[in-house]
Amino acid sequence: MELHRNVVSSYCIEKIKGELYRANLQCSLRGLKKTAKWHAELIYALDQVQLPGVTVYENINPSLYTEFYDEYDKYIIAKSYFDCEEYSRAAYFTSTCKSHIVKFLHYYSIYLAGEKKKVDDEISISTPELNCDVHLKSLYVDLTKECKENKLDSFGLYLLGVVLKKLEKQTEAMEKFAECVSGDPLNWGAWLELSKIVPNRQALRSLSIPRTHWMYDIFIAQFYLELQHSEQALECFQLLLNNYFKNSTSILAKKALAHHNLRDVDLAIAAYNKLQQMDPFRLDNMDTYSNLLYIRELKPELAQLAHHCAEIDRYRVETCCVIGNYYSLHNQHDKAVMYFQRAIKLDPNYLSAWTLMGHEFMELKSTSAAILAYRKAIDVNKKDYRAWYGLGQTYEILKMPFYSLYYYRQAHLLRPNDSRMAVALGEAYDYLGRLHEAKRCYWKARSLGDIEGLALIKLARLYERLNEHMQAAGAYTTYINETKEQLLSDGHGQAYKFLANYHLKRENLEEAFDAAQKCIEFVDVKEEGKALLRQISDLRGKKSEQVSKESQPTPLQLEDNAEELCSPMSLTFTY
Repeated sequence: MELHRNVVSSYCIEKIKGELYRANLQCSLRGLKKTAKWHAELIYALDQVQLPGVTVYENINPSLYTEFYDEYDKYIIAKSYFDCEEYSRAAYFTSTCKSHIVKFLHYYSIYLAGEKKKVDDEISISTPELNCDVHLKSLYVDLTKECKENKLDSFGLYLLGVVLKKLEKQTEAMEKFAECVSGDPLNWGAWLELSKIVPNRQALRSLSIPRTHWMYDIFIAQFYLELQHSEQALECFQLLLNNYFKNSTSILAKKALAHHNLRDVDLAIAAYNKLQQMDPFRLDNMDTYSNLLYIRELKPELAQLAHHCAEIDRYRVETCCVIGNYYSLHNQHDKAVMYFQRAIKLDPNYLSAWTLMGHEFMELKSTSAAILAYRKAIDVNKKDYRAWYGLGQTYEILKMPFYSLYYYRQAHLLRPNDSRMAVALGEAYDYLGRLHEAKRCYWKARSLGDIEGLALIKLARLYERLNEHMQAAGAYTTYINETKEQLLSDGHGQAYKFLANYHLKRENLEEAFDAAQKCIEFVDVKEEGKALLRQISDLRGKKSEQVSKESQPTPLQLEDNAEELCSPMSLTFTY
């Protein structure tokens, strides 16, 4: 069954916009700010679509408020406290409410109050975690009871799914998110959580979700992005931009992220530049943009971005991340860590900060803190290959190869088409002496394009250790031919040394001489190159003497019985 169906193109654009109006209001009433913002951005992207006044009224009809008319006074006071982030007060004033909207606000306030307390209780990254899940367990009991009594609407199921996910009940959470989007396909928050929690395509096929709704197209693009199937994600996002949402900043940002994951750095930077032109005060996704500038070592551009973000809001997590990258690029790793920690203080579930902080601790040679940061990143999102890869590197430094192998395997499973993961896995097998597994990994990295150019030289060295000399010679020769335009490296020296010995043993003196001459250019094999040239010179001298002797005429020596041999009596005839 094909996962992507391009449903959105068959939908009436006016209907899509009308549904977005309704969904935006429903989320705003319940305090789901991020989902409401996402709806609003899509609505604005459809600015050219004009709906009749009556249609707009139908979608934002005040009759919606009649559902909780008797509880409206409690709702408005609680919602005011909620908007001011006084969540415990909001929960208190809605504790006896029965309508779906106000009851959701009550439970959601309890959830956010507990999460806020958890953040406040975390003094620093190095302290052990306190048991801060009491509010989650209490919510789980209450919401499960409501669910069994069929008193939860789709938004209640969404909140139950969030609680289950936090309690690491992944399968149950997945089912609740699926029920939620089946009841209300416009709840982007539920789709987003579902994309993060579904482990693979097979699991997705088993879920009962509305595949004929236009929101499914956006979900499947996000799902591919989470699975690191960036080419398919890019195709899906481009279809959405081509159909109705060409002016959508949120979808353009996702497209830029797909380019980033594919390491199409220039295309990704161009997309983020366009995003800034469309929405110059946008901070969402600027952390990823700063990563790209960091990779390209564009210090002036990164400094400008950091200054711009700080002017907009210096206490946004994205701003902290951008500034952290700026300090990291200038090798001020202590300051970088400080800003990443500040980002985590603002949002403990901010994945990029945990991962980047792990990298900074590695630079500072603080392996224990790096391990903790990477583990936190995995807790936030188990599909973050960078955290798994970082743990593999950390345990490799600590000379704990079995741990390193495990984490590199996980990274490779998440990024099977990334040659860097295959090379790292090959190195782990190599270290453990599992040479044939290492060989397969290096071959795979080679077939995937070998981004870093390491697989071929490692494969050649492995062939050499396995005494597969012909394959080693072929690999070294290919390596030299492919990298001769690059600056000379130690890899070239070792390659020329092997090839000189290989051809010398086979008495291919011209090839051996050429390789030995090249060895002279490398400090680490210079003396060996000179020794090889002397051997080649001696062998050439011996060969020259032998050829000289063979070319001199020798007098004919008759044997003692020559006359007998020539006698007619010695002749025999056959008839």
